[in-house]
Parts: sequence; C-alpha cells; structure tokens
Amino acid sequence: MCGIVGYTGGHQAAPILLDGLSRLEYRGYDSAGLAVRNGESLAEVVKATGKLYHLADKTDQGRSLIGTCGIGHTRWATHGDPSVTNAHPHVSGNCTGSGSGAVESDVVGVHNGIIENFAELKEKLLHHGYQFYSDTDTEVVVKLVDYYYKKYKIGPIDAITRTMVRVRGSYALALMFRDYPGEIFAARKDSPLIIGTADEAAYLASDVPAILKYTRQVYYIDNLQAARIAPGSVKFYDLNGDEVSLPLTEITWDAAAAEKGGYEHFMLKEIHEQPTAVRDTLNSLVKDGQIDLSATGLTDDVIGSLTQVDIVACGSAWHVGMAAQYVIEDLVKLPVRVELASEFRYRSIPMPGNTLVIVISQSGETADSLAALRVAKERGATTLAVVNVVGSTIAREADHVLYTLAGPEIAVATTKAYSAQLAALDVLAVQMAFLRGTVSGDQYTHLLEELATIPDKIRRVLEDKERLQWFSSKIVNAHDIFFIGRGLDYAISLEGSLKMKEISYIHSEAYAAGELKHGTISLIENNTLVIGVLTQSQLFEKTVSNMVECKSRGAYLMGITTNGNFAVEDSVNFTVYVPRTDEHFVSSLAVIPLQLLAYYTSVNRGLDVDKPRNLAKSVTVE
Repeated sequence: MCGIVGYTGGHQAAPILLDGLSRLEYRGYDSAGLAVRNGESLAEVVKATGKLYHLADKTDQGRSLIGTCGIGHTRWATHGDPSVTNAHPHVSGNCTGSGSGAVESDVVGVHNGIIENFAELKEKLLHHGYQFYSDTDTEVVVKLVDYYYKKYKIGPIDAITRTMVRVRGSYALALMFRDYPGEIFAARKDSPLIIGTADEAAYLASDVPAILKYTRQVYYIDNLQAARIAPGSVKFYDLNGDEVSLPLTEITWDAAAAEKGGYEHFMLKEIHEQPTAVRDTLNSLVKDGQIDLSATGLTDDVIGSLTQVDIVACGSAWHVGMAAQYVIEDLVKLPVRVELASEFRYRSIPMPGNTLVIVISQSGETADSLAALRVAKERGATTLAVVNVVGSTIAREADHVLYTLAGPEIAVATTKAYSAQLAALDVLAVQMAFLRGTVSGDQYTHLLEELATIPDKIRRVLEDKERLQWFSSKIVNAHDIFFIGRGLDYAISLEGSLKMKEISYIHSEAYAAGELKHGTISLIENNTLVIGVLTQSQLFEKTVSNMVECKSRGAYLMGITTNGNFAVEDSVNFTVYVPRTDEHFVSSLAVIPLQLLAYYTSVNRGLDVDKPRNLAKSVTVE
C-alpha cells in the first residue's frame, strides 16, 4: 500500500518521480505529491488528490518543478481522510499543507506504513511548540525527526535512528534535509524499500517496477536500518548509527515485463503470461527429469523427518495453500494445516517438532505473512518461503526459500503469480512424496511428465477465451454469483470467487458444495448464477447433484470440467472444458477460465480492471 519514489542525480527529478509513481499505481492510492529541491533553495512541494494525472497536470508533467533531488508519494489513507492537506510529502514547519509552493522547512518527508504511537508522540511534540496542520501519523514522524535533529544538534542519520527507536509500528521513510541539498535519507521497519544506483544517480522506491527503467542494481535495505543516498552512492547504517554493508542485487526481470505490451490491461497480459511463468518456475526446479531443491536449502533429511506441514498466507496465496493441502495430504500422507496469516500470528497453535511452515507471498513483504513467519520461527518450526521477489524480507528471514519465476506482476488481481505458486507447491509435494516413499519411481516419473504438460495446456485453455468473453456479457448485471466444488475444486472455487468480486464488484462467494444444504441454498433465487467446478472424478457426481438442486430453485448453471465429461451438458446451461491432466494438478487449468470470466465481466462493466477500488497490490500494513 502507498508508493515511495526518490531520485537524486544530474537530471530534473520531478519527471522521473512522476514516471516512477505511475509504475506504482497498482499499489493503490487516493492522493499523490512531490517535493523537489533545487540546490540549496527551499523545497517545492506540490500535492493533489485523486488520480496521478491531477498531480502531473498541476506540475506541467513535472516540468514546473525545478531541481535534481526529490521524493514522491502515492498515499492510501489510514490516519486522516484523503485530502490535499493529508497527502504526502509532509514538512517539519508549521505550514498549512495547502498543497503547492516553496516551504520553509528543515525536513520534508514521505512515509509508508502506520505509526501506532503517533498520538503519544504528537502530544510530546505539542508540548515542545510544534503545530500540526494534518491528521496524519506521517507529519508526526517527520516533526519528531526534526525535533531530535535540532535538540541534540546531530546529523540526519542520528536523528533518524533516534526516531526509529522511539516510534512503534511499520514504516518506510524518505526524508530530505535543507542542510543537505542533493541527498535523501531513508529508513525502514517492516515496509519494503529498495535503493538503486546508476550513472552518477541514485533511486529510491517501495517496489522494483518504479525504478526498473533506470537501474537493475539495487540494495534491499534491511529492517531497522537507515540509508544516506547521494548521486551515484549510498551508505547504510544500523540503529547505533554505525555504517554497515549490504549486498548488491541485480534485477533480472525484463523491463518490458512491467509494460502492457499491446494488451488493453496488465491483468489480461499477465493471464496470457501464465504458460511462461509456470514453465519457468517448473524448469527452475526440475532438471534432467529430476526435481532439484538444492537452491532452497531443503535437504532430504529435513523432508524425511517432517511430522506436519503448516501453510500460512493471505488472499490468493492462501487459496494456493488450500489447493496444496489436498495434494500434499494425498501424495505425501502428511497432515497439512492451512492458516490465514492474520489469524495464525495471534493464535497459540500447538506446533509439534519437525513442523515445516510454508509462508506464501508474491511480494515477500506482506505484513501479516511476515509476522506469521517470525512467530513460526519463535516456536521452533522450520520455515520455507515461497516468494516471487528476490531479496524480499520474507525471503531473507525464512530458513529456506523457493522462488517462483513469474516476473513482475502489476495488476492488483493476481494471476500468473498464483499459477507459479501453485506449480511450485505441486513440485514440492511430488518431491516430498518420493523422498518419503509414498509414491513409487514410476509414479514419480508420471507426475513429472504431467507437470511438464501444464504450460501448453494452459495455452490451449487461453485459446478458448472468446466463449468466456461472450458469456461474461450475459452475466454482467448479476447481483450474486456462487462458486461451488469439492476437494481441490473447492480450492479453485475460492480463487474464482475472489477474482470475480475484487475486479467486477459483483457479490460472490465460494462454498464447499456439500455445505449448500446447511443454509447457503436459501440464497438461491431465479437466475442466480452458480458456477460449479467439476474436475475431480470421485466427486463429480456429488457436485453435479448439488448443482441440480440449485437449478431446481431457479439457478442458472455454469460448469467447468475436463474434456470427456460431456454428460455435464445435460445438467448445466453453459460448460467450459479444460484439457485432461493428472487430477492433482488440474487446479492450474481450471482456474484460467475463472480468471478470464472475472476479467471480461469487469471490462463489460466499464471498471478499472488493474486498479480496483479500495484494493492494493501489496498489503504491507496490518
């Protein structure tokens, strides 16, 4: 949530900042602002509410802000309503926050996260003569930095580290000091922040796409660290103010991967990138017909000694965990528990010895998942991170890391990251089963051969998208949609329902089909759309029976099944077929029509597909 961009170098900063902010729009925001310094002159601050183009228009696409050092921000309101006054950047001076003009201020800053003790800190600062113009916690932290800077007559790094010790909560901070023209200072705790250098310039951002156009050499600033950024150089400091070194990471993503590439929306592009994302992820784990997990650090001994697997995640990643639960339990014969990270972190869950906790997160920065990872480690579990971003916090803190190779995902509604995670967990399940002796060598070979066919089969499903585009036009005015299935089909239904509700704004729910008669069927009315997922042969007839019950009460039925199950057409109104594969892996195919249906329904309703209201790509605050 929220986006930070910073630049210092030889070029005009404002156009670069606006470009970077435009690449972070997927994170969600309600206002935006820039602060730019021109040498030793005062900082020029411009802020606007609404979409980023309002800020661009206000600054003549950045051309009216002169200066080669600046910071920018897109805000998602937490403390204080969306307004120009509450928009970032904030200043240490007692200005009005009117949103435009030069400011007499020693410190200017932007902030992602939440300062939990801001009210207490604000009271302290009021006693010391500070005045406040906004309702934000960010203004409080900027003025606290200013307070320490002036009271103790210390440098920016020392003022920032004193502030870090004093505040509670999560934050990524970027600050400019009047006495240090051409430099940006930064700090982080639990909110992502990266810093890159190139050609006598330096860049700061809360996510890679913002600066990928300018540099591939980045540092991932660690938790409770500060940074001093000058053109072409960066230094890092711990809480004691001592300089520390961090490794330089090269971003291998193709810069074009963060562009639409001719597609109308990022989501549609990313749906079509799923064959590549799945193939790349599989190829990174399966080599010469054998699974190789050596890069994860998971040894055969660790896998062989496991007594339980816990999967912890949020949103779509949790749905991946739900699907993986069925696959691991069936293949590996180990008990698996799937937990929402936001619940796991607050529960006293018994954790027997040799428990593997798998934390799934596309960004590797999800606040609840990161907290759950830390809880699992405190309880003595072995932890495995399944993440898409190299060097992310969850990747760094987990005992073992399994990277997915989905590339940058820009649309808020995940598609290719979900599919890459699903493939990674399927490979892990097969290897665990083989090492623990619950599948034979022949079964192992068969399962790997089936996995290898998934990318091409996804491509075949995508070729049938016109039928789903047509069907979406028929359901565009639906008020309620119910997704039902059993076993793995229930896990797919959960993801299908989430996709539909988050981008089309149509109320949808997913239910285990067997639970319909325990209350849910009372919601069925004439023409209520019920989508049944029917890919599990042993459960096929039972789910069809549940769908027919809904039809008898006036429901309109859509079924998703595998090729050959043509009898389903006798019971439903509209059928979608996916290629046959081993039923453990069919989730990777059945989810594709549900993604496409949600996408086309959102388009037909004239909505912002890539940036649905009230949602953010990375949830980095609790």
